[in-house]
Amino acid sequence: MIARMDAETRSHILEAVEAALAGAGAVAVATVTEGGTPALAEAGEKMLVRASGDVVGTLGDAALDEAASSAAREAFQARPRIRMETIYLGRDGRTVTRRSQAQPGDAQVMLQLFEAPVRLVIVGGGHVGLALAELGEALGYGITVIDDRPEFANRERFPMAEHVVVEEPAEAFAQVALDESAYVVLVSRGHRVDEEALRQVVGRGAAYVGMIGSRRRTATVLRHMLEEGVDPASVGQISTPIGLDIGAETPEEIAVSILAEITMLRRGATGRRMVERRDPLE
Repeated sequence: MIARMDAETRSHILEAVEAALAGAGAVAVATVTEGGTPALAEAGEKMLVRASGDVVGTLGDAALDEAASSAAREAFQARPRIRMETIYLGRDGRTVTRRSQAQPGDAQVMLQLFEAPVRLVIVGGGHVGLALAELGEALGYGITVIDDRPEFANRERFPMAEHVVVEEPAEAFAQVALDESAYVVLVSRGHRVDEEALRQVVGRGAAYVGMIGSRRRTATVLRHMLEEGVDPASVGQISTPIGLDIGAETPEEIAVSILAEITMLRRGATGRRMVERRDPLE
């Protein structure tokens, strides 16, 4: 077991967490909460793991470091996200994540995942786009609105938005970072704009890309993408028609449908009615 981390390492970990929350990419921080009996490590030791696999610091024990790194790699891939979990490690290298499976004397490590808050990128500042922005803000999303029409994309219409970009999709998406924190919704005024936006979005790592429109219209757009040589797997991940089938008609109902689908995917849920999961009444 080594001495507690120095101030420089602690500072580097803090800076990396702050950068992750600002959008620099997810990081995981492992903290020893109980060192075990006899001690494997000292409580309070920390280690940061980046999605690339790079590590800052050590927990003071090679087995703990490897267990934390392995758990971090799983956390980066998990859907829905696991923001915090506890790892229990024995001296023999046995690792479990359930307290009921842990043994007396096991070391305990808390793993926390830090990444930028989820963002809703809306292409189209019309009625549906406005309803999405209003509901998205209520759900805690950072809002970005893209529309080339200043009368639809402005601060007066979208006071809740963090970013309002008045540009065509090609120019707009050169300014907008896309990663696993971004959920992109295409609800523009026509298939030309949606199709151009798709060219800028597909394959750039967004967590979700959805496009509104009739089955005929969206099928045409997807066919064009395939004819242009876009990776079929990437095209297959586009959610279109968009949303859950709730019979939505108004812009507000359509926004509920779309954000319900996104929430379902983020949480790993089924979209079924809760009453269908109820145990039968005696």
